[in-house]
Amino acid sequence: QVQLVESGGGLVQAGDSLRLSCAASGRTYSRYVIAWFRQAPGKEREFVAAISWSGGITYYADSVKGRFTISRVNAKNTVYLQMNGLKPEDTAVYYCAASSYFSDNEYQSGAMYPYWGQGTQVTVSS
Repeated sequence: QVQLVESGGGLVQAGDSLRLSCAASGRTYSRYVIAWFRQAPGKEREFVAAISWSGGITYYADSVKGRFTISRVNAKNTVYLQMNGLKPEDTAVYYCAASSYFSDNEYQSGAMYPYWGQGTQVTVSS
């Protein structure tokens, strides 16, 4: 089992940057996948980015590609989401999630991830 804690959210203006952190504890496997999802009020949960603990392979939603960067420091069991050029439409609660396996057909679905953090609020004003 894995425990996840997000931090780094806040209130910023359009065009600003934020870095979110996801600290993981418990058993960590070399092929664990860590992902970021977000959910805006009245909207469905949306995939943002994912990273493998082995190989540094990353995946991004089209809506954030080129603006957001996911990275990890395995020695600290920490995954980061660097968010640049924030837009009001990025406003949401951001969650990190973990899976013990990776699937090309499932990595964008929350159903692949059994472990979730509590979420951190990101608000971008116009």
